[in-house]
Amino acid sequence: MDKKIFFDCVRAYPSNGKLSKRQVLGMEVILSEWQQRELQDTRWLAYILATAYHETAFTMEPIDEYGQGQGREYGLPDLETGQVYYGRGFVQVTWKANYLRFSELLGIDLLNQPELALEQGVATSILFEGMIQGLFTGKALRHYFREESDWYNARRIVNRLDRAESIARYARAFWYALLMAEGKVEQALLVPKNPEPTSAEGLALEIEELARQFGAKT
Repeated sequence: MDKKIFFDCVRAYPSNGKLSKRQVLGMEVILSEWQQRELQDTRWLAYILATAYHETAFTMEPIDEYGQGQGREYGLPDLETGQVYYGRGFVQVTWKANYLRFSELLGIDLLNQPELALEQGVATSILFEGMIQGLFTGKALRHYFREESDWYNARRIVNRLDRAESIARYARAFWYALLMAEGKVEQALLVPKNPEPTSAEGLALEIEELARQFGAKT
């Protein structure tokens, strides 16, 4: 993979022309995890990246849920541990049962130290295991990316259809970037265009310009 091409594409969309060093580092961590796991379907990786992008408020860093669960049932201290199991990480893990599930899976004490979900390595493992195995909602990546891609309903892997269309747009943009970075220009040009403009020229022109620019190098 040509990471320069990847980040140039992502910088155009969904990052609207800018990428911070922290955003790049977060994506590097996810890309590295993907390579270590030797997974193949880059649509999975695209949706994982898009999910992290949305769930971290575009920072690509493990974060605490805004408000820390205030006003929600899971935002109350647990009677046994005294901990509050609000959302944390690359994907906002909530509820005691989910912290217990990942504690057992990863062999760490997230019940008594839920802040461990903010550590980059732990957050990355939770992101991948949860989406691949279907540990968040029972739905997994394999359910939505078969011969056809269901970018919209894939949101059910994490949180019903909350912001499903926005995350679908991000995911298609990440998939485009991944394909371009792998030199698969013709396939990348078949990725559905995202309707929201990222500049005055519009996203379609951004994508076509990148395709011309990087296509000449492959």
